[in-house]
Amino acid sequence: MAVLAPATTASAAGPCDNARNWTAGTWYTTGTVVRYTDGRYYIAEHDNPGYDPLISTWYWDPYTCQGGGDPGAFPVSEAQFNQMFPRRNAFYTYNGLVAALSAYPGFAKTGGKEVRQQEAAAFLANVDHETGGLVYVVEQNTANYPHYCDRGQPYGCPAGQSAYYGRGPLQLSWNFNYKAAGDALGINLLNNPSLVQTDAAVSWKTALWYWNTQRGPGTMTPHDAMVNSRGFGETIRSINGSLECNGGNPGQVQSRVSSYQRFASLLGVAPGGNLYC
Repeated sequence: MAVLAPATTASAAGPCDNARNWTAGTWYTTGTVVRYTDGRYYIAEHDNPGYDPLISTWYWDPYTCQGGGDPGAFPVSEAQFNQMFPRRNAFYTYNGLVAALSAYPGFAKTGGKEVRQQEAAAFLANVDHETGGLVYVVEQNTANYPHYCDRGQPYGCPAGQSAYYGRGPLQLSWNFNYKAAGDALGINLLNNPSLVQTDAAVSWKTALWYWNTQRGPGTMTPHDAMVNSRGFGETIRSINGSLECNGGNPGQVQSRVSSYQRFASLLGVAPGGNLYC
């Protein structure tokens, strides 16, 4: 894999630098930041034909415009994101990621600058591994599709036996995960799992849901692992530790660690300790 060039000292323009005044009737795509009539900024959570941000709150969220070094700013610029994922699928937009951040305001905004950068790098490194560099939106092994329906759940699999295969940045799978993620996000993913592969903001939100709220086979959420200095290795344990950690699949672990080290270098931050699990 090619070595990425180090980040430059020049700061890329942020979403607010390019924000236009909101105009009723203008088409806005997911992730677009606009300046409302009262001077406040809003970001489009979903494509819409110029709905009013104060009225159509499903389509718009308030957006805080701050500089790259401030806690309110996502510590990865669009230029850096594009460097991280040069072959990415067009579905995985930077604007879609930015639009999803409001669902978990503590993500990459907790602690000092170094911790925030490390968490962003750690999240995106695991995403890189799960999706082949943000290339794959859905799980490639179709033979696995029927296996992700746990009919022991009281709600069953209303979208069908083979509907809950891996999708999105962290490859959300199983009917119970679609149910839990949808309940947390206020989206009916149990009946509409395909939203995770058709709506970029929803897709990113499911990944952030897992990162911030689920500990999987680990002992803590990936978010807690990074903000409490437990290290990148603990994020692997929480995502796929039962198959990869403790010698289960060292090659997969190394793939994740290599991505994390590369992304941390791109952001100009030390990766910290406890990289492996």
